[in-house]
Amino acid sequence: MINTIVFDVGNTLRIVIPDEEFSNAADAELMRLVESTEPKEAFFEKLQANWTRYRKYAKTELLDAGEMELWTQWLLPDYNTELVARHAGRLTRMWRDHDGRREPRFDVKDTLIELKKRGYKLGIIANTITETEIPDWMIHDEVAGLFSATVLSSKVRIRKPDPAIYHLFCRAADVKPEECAYVGDNPVRDVEGTRAAGFGMMVRIDEPSSEKAPDNDPKYIPDQIIENIGDLLNIFPALN
Repeated sequence: MINTIVFDVGNTLRIVIPDEEFSNAADAELMRLVESTEPKEAFFEKLQANWTRYRKYAKTELLDAGEMELWTQWLLPDYNTELVARHAGRLTRMWRDHDGRREPRFDVKDTLIELKKRGYKLGIIANTITETEIPDWMIHDEVAGLFSATVLSSKVRIRKPDPAIYHLFCRAADVKPEECAYVGDNPVRDVEGTRAAGFGMMVRIDEPSSEKAPDNDPKYIPDQIIENIGDLLNIFPALN
């Protein structure tokens, strides 16, 4: 029986809202922190190329770097190491803000509260390069107390779809894999990882911007597909 519901965050609980003014301010702050004198276009072209190289490594090895390693060894290796390391956490936040504002879906908080009332343990397993953004959001939106355990790849180095990150969550939350449902948007890493870890159910939220799965491969087919987070209330009744 499912008694624990575990969530992805990016494109699942939270989505990116394009905001040019917000992104431009983040770009300016990022360049200021590392004291860059390069033209903006050249700076971000190089940063994007380094980011693409890092992402290929992370997805191939199923490992994530910590923030200091990410910035000093991968993203800005030709800048002053001490300066970059000192601001690594802030640089990560600005780099993520380069894409736009991240905001929770409209029905997230109410749904989480109701699922908790229905008796479910809640948790998070997320691939992320930031060590602070998700905890800060949880505190800001007053949902931190709803979650029994939160496992971030930037903290534990392991990435989905490696089943080890799912099993780490289970140990932290004191639950069995077969008792857990996972809710995510990505049909490749989320569905594949959930299956490999032996979770009892996989629910995919239909997010148009997410990666598409190869056709007709059963390992990428979820048990349920939802349009909104609130649809989970139709899947998970009260545990009484």
